[in-house]
Amino acid sequence: MAKQAAYTEDNIRSLDWKEHIRLRPGMYIGKLGDGTSPDDGIYILIKEVLDNSIDEFVMGAGKTIEVSVKDGSVTVRDYGRGIPLGKVVDVVSKMNTGGKYDSKAFKKSVGLNGVGTKAVNALSSYFKVQSFRDGKTASAEFERGELLTKEDNQDSTQRKGTKIVFRPDDTVFPTFKFRKEYIIKMIKNYVYLNRGLTIVFNGEKYFSENGLKDLLEENIAEEFMLFPIVHLEAEDIEIALTYSKAQYSEEFHSFVNGQHTTQGGTHQSAYREAIVKTIRDFFGKNYDASDVRKSIVTAISIKVMEPIFESQTKTKLGSTEMGDGLPTVRTFINDFVKTRLDNYLHKNPDTADKIQRKILQAEKERKDLSGIRKLARERAKKSNLHNKKLRDCRVHLGDLKKDNRLDSSLFITEGDSASGSITKSRNVNTQAVFSLRGKPLNSYNMSKKIVYENEEFNLLQAALNIEDSLEDLRYNNIIIATDADVDGMHIRLLIITFFLQFFPELIKEGHLYILETPLFRVRNKKDTYYCYSDKERKEAIKKLRGKPEITRFKGLGEISPDEFVHFIGENIRLEPVMLDKEMSIEKMLEFYMGKNTPDRQKFIINNLKVELDIAEE
Repeated sequence: MAKQAAYTEDNIRSLDWKEHIRLRPGMYIGKLGDGTSPDDGIYILIKEVLDNSIDEFVMGAGKTIEVSVKDGSVTVRDYGRGIPLGKVVDVVSKMNTGGKYDSKAFKKSVGLNGVGTKAVNALSSYFKVQSFRDGKTASAEFERGELLTKEDNQDSTQRKGTKIVFRPDDTVFPTFKFRKEYIIKMIKNYVYLNRGLTIVFNGEKYFSENGLKDLLEENIAEEFMLFPIVHLEAEDIEIALTYSKAQYSEEFHSFVNGQHTTQGGTHQSAYREAIVKTIRDFFGKNYDASDVRKSIVTAISIKVMEPIFESQTKTKLGSTEMGDGLPTVRTFINDFVKTRLDNYLHKNPDTADKIQRKILQAEKERKDLSGIRKLARERAKKSNLHNKKLRDCRVHLGDLKKDNRLDSSLFITEGDSASGSITKSRNVNTQAVFSLRGKPLNSYNMSKKIVYENEEFNLLQAALNIEDSLEDLRYNNIIIATDADVDGMHIRLLIITFFLQFFPELIKEGHLYILETPLFRVRNKKDTYYCYSDKERKEAIKKLRGKPEITRFKGLGEISPDEFVHFIGENIRLEPVMLDKEMSIEKMLEFYMGKNTPDRQKFIINNLKVELDIAEE
């Protein structure tokens, strides 16, 4: 029998506010990350500060917010009422301290628990808060939550408001890097949901006149809309809706009190149900729900009294009640959609006709595919049982108590040697491996039928669990791991084409990445450097001096599992696959996978991160 550990008064500790945040940062900001993913903690820090400024705007104080990010430091300046000068230190360093506990003042606020800026403060190597009110200013500076300096009631000529400056702590977020694309998307969502608000980011202004209608226009080009966007709103609710001519799966964007609920929740589930019920009732047909929602592109925003979220990062709504004497979230949304969307369809028969034709087309395709889908599911199930393609992680095998998609990744590899190296090196708790056999099929301009008939695509779809909806996506990070040569680049494009053609929202929502692996190993008897470019190789040679041993990795399979573990662990380098705003998905597919072979070959060669001439200089 194991010897029991001592358990006395000495084992009981009381952590102060900053110690607890720094010890358990995931409780406050979700996953940490290095800035590669849009849900990494460094963006949550920005959001927590911005949420307070947004709440000031909602209260009618301050129509402009200025945000700048430079060299890893963030500055947010609003022109709201400003923190009461005597409480400047308390509101950023004392838990459960804030101005939002009075529900009358902040009835439908984003942040109600008084934690946000405290977490930012505790997780920043430098943090400064400054408030301007009534011709006076007060400020305080902190380091990792520890107060450094404080200045009270100094004269000031600046406009009232609050200014926060912080730099994420690189001991918590090693090698972090802000990606402006993610910050811009966050800012755009704020202005879509707060018409009349201007946010200036690094000198560029963002403003929205049409709310969620603008959001949808950002996500789908006009020429691919089945009909003009349906935009409906009332107190505490707004929706925008259309269908895509080119997209197969459904695309939902949901928000609560201005918060982007990327993982959905009660309001999104209720909205999905309400759309189906309303359309069924309008046409008097019991259409299959998947046929009604196929190719839909839509957004919903609601305001809830004291919302309950399923995590501190507020990405999934748990509330079932609207509050303030209103019905349940489900009833509220259903009543609105049933009344307003039904009225719209009666007044716009052309739109109604296009929706019905789209549903009937989806129904026909589904029935035509039913036999193929059944066989495909059986093949996928059999393949998984024999572990031919997918080596899953314990999060999904049920070996762990925690089943959190945010912590899981799927590597898509090509070839036995590459998949073998990753499989032996991976974190078996959270990292899964899917092995491709040879180059994938070019799926450009092909129908969804090919996904089921092609074994590789069918099994990949089954592994990701995205056949009908992204709601049950099993892995937060889908990582393409191919060799850094011409063949590897071509395989990358073929895989990206598959996702663009059939599941573009995976890319839109920031789930797809390219794994960066070193091209060179430069070492002597004492030190080893792994270099991801020829520039890094030359720098390593200078550091080691003399004549170090230089190895050129020609493929992932050449990197031993003992070495590979360094490249897919804490120091993993991921390059997110992002959509070019200036080029529609359809145009991108045509460029990369159409008949313009010379242009594509030129693109592949020009974008290879490979230096063909590595002669010593």
